Amino acid sequence: MPTSPAHVPVLLDRCVALLAPAATPDGLLVDATLGLGGHAEALLNAAPETRLLGLDRDPEALRRAGERLAPFGERVRLVHAVYDALPDVLEGERVDGVLFDLGVSSLQLDEAERGFSYAADAPLDMRMDNTTGTTAADVVNTYPVEDLTRILREYGEERFAARVAHAIVAGRPWTTTAPLAETVRTAIPAATRRHGGHPAKRTFQALRIEVNGELAALHAALPAAIAALRVGGRLVVLAYHSLEDRAVKRAFAEGLKGCVCPPEMPVCGCGRTPELRQLVRGAEYPSTAEIESNPRAASAKLRAVERIKEAA
Repeated sequence: MPTSPAHVPVLLDRCVALLAPAATPDGLLVDATLGLGGHAEALLNAAPETRLLGLDRDPEALRRAGERLAPFGERVRLVHAVYDALPDVLEGERVDGVLFDLGVSSLQLDEAERGFSYAADAPLDMRMDNTTGTTAADVVNTYPVEDLTRILREYGEERFAARVAHAIVAGRPWTTTAPLAETVRTAIPAATRRHGGHPAKRTFQALRIEVNGELAALHAALPAAIAALRVGGRLVVLAYHSLEDRAVKRAFAEGLKGCVCPPEMPVCGCGRTPELRQLVRGAEYPSTAEIESNPRAASAKLRAVERIKEAA
């Protein structure tokens, strides 16, 4: 099956510009969220003497990316794994760079039967690895209203989490996405529905994060990726909502921190210096032109750091 024409890697040139200069001969770049392999292909072309490790939990994404990257031969190793398995996969090897392109992939959005989108009626699945684990149907049909409320509030930042959760419980059982999306829409006050996109967007985000354990995996993976960087190695992260971006900022902040002595001390006594430096000031965003050609890039935020010293 050919690569989806809708697959346009977000901030592709910027990711390559940040990561390729860190690549060394026979070094290793890691694409921790391989998807359909667009970023990986560009990195391999830009750094022709380096190797690439690609991770993805989606077997179909790995298959298609494998076909795309086959011309690069032994320079590429692909692994079926969630990105928090990075330490086990690397087995202590230090790397030149790591890329995380977070969230749901084009492949998962474009295949309606995967159940990630509220735009078409499909089974309530939402598993990034559809060979194992809990489905969205399991969540909406079995979780107590209190747990649903918490998930919607924490993972979807839904103001009306309790109202939506009660509506979901009252409408059980659920099997497909369209009736659920409509019930969520009607549970949101009419005045709120008039802006901010589809009213079910936040609920579907929350369910997807719960089904795939995304935030727990991210909180584990970011420190592991930083620890794996050699001096001069770089980490680039594309986040698509505030929960992801907050985790990225928190993980970077620890490595960017210098002296932690109390302000009243006249001379530094801790001797602490930063292990990382920022490669971009704050966050960078796609250009207007990129968003017009690829609307899925609209919410992307890019942050990047470089290791400048070994960990203490």
